[in-house]
Amino acid sequence: MSKKNKTLKEILDLILYENPATQDEIAQRLGISRRYVTQLIQPLIKDGTIKRAYIIDMKSYEKVAESLGEYVTPKNDSGNVLINDMLLNMAKHVHSQLEMSFDAILESDEDKANNALEMDYATNNMVEKIRTSVETIVSINQHSEFSKSVLYNEVAYDLERIGDYCGHIAKFAINDIYEVSDDILRKLKKMHKTAQKMLRLSMSAFLEGRTDLKEDIMGLEESIHILQAKSINLIATQMAESSFDEKERSNYFIYLFRVIKAFERIGDISVEIKDVAIEFHDNIPRPTTPRTFRLN
Repeated sequence: MSKKNKTLKEILDLILYENPATQDEIAQRLGISRRYVTQLIQPLIKDGTIKRAYIIDMKSYEKVAESLGEYVTPKNDSGNVLINDMLLNMAKHVHSQLEMSFDAILESDEDKANNALEMDYATNNMVEKIRTSVETIVSINQHSEFSKSVLYNEVAYDLERIGDYCGHIAKFAINDIYEVSDDILRKLKKMHKTAQKMLRLSMSAFLEGRTDLKEDIMGLEESIHILQAKSINLIATQMAESSFDEKERSNYFIYLFRVIKAFERIGDISVEIKDVAIEFHDNIPRPTTPRTFRLN
């Protein structure tokens, strides 16, 4: 590979994995001039391989990689099996993290809440291991089905985000000094159960190719949004009946809203994993329009 092509590959890899904000940052990270960066990537910007905000169109990238002499046919299945196993273990871990976080609320158990928060360190480490493993597999079997390989990282990142929202739930058990009313607690139990099921089905869609679960997942998403609205209405009623002279009471409602929002976001992220599964297995690209702006 020529020096020019090697530098171009380094630029593309930097964009893929490090998300640089500007050409100046790319130049600084690679120790080259900004003008040289512009010279190399300008043709790729014009043909759509590199989009604005330095996002790469993966199908176009594979063509570029092939032209650079970096494309070899297909990678063996052992790499995929390894990453699948790592994602499966991560999903089980996050599932347990969510379970322990909510148990901490149900049992008013601060120790469980702290244990759930500590589990997030392992979740973060799992993301890094998966990212490194994907890079290693791609480097060994360079850019074969590259776009699909990168989707493993996206699912791992989604699981990490779910782990972060588990932390919001666990923190409620630590900060809460008021008992949650029975009617709100019933809604939280249903949201928790729905979120757990959405996570389980979305990971089955990705790991097992069960894209036929799409309708089930979307139905559960609608349910969790309905539960969210009902929970917020109940909290609003309680707020109207409460005095905010005490700061603790005000904070209680803030933390409770965060728990409800956490369950809703876990459901939304599960839908995103389902979308990745469809792209991975059915080769149907995900919509580029943000989900909140879609008509259906």
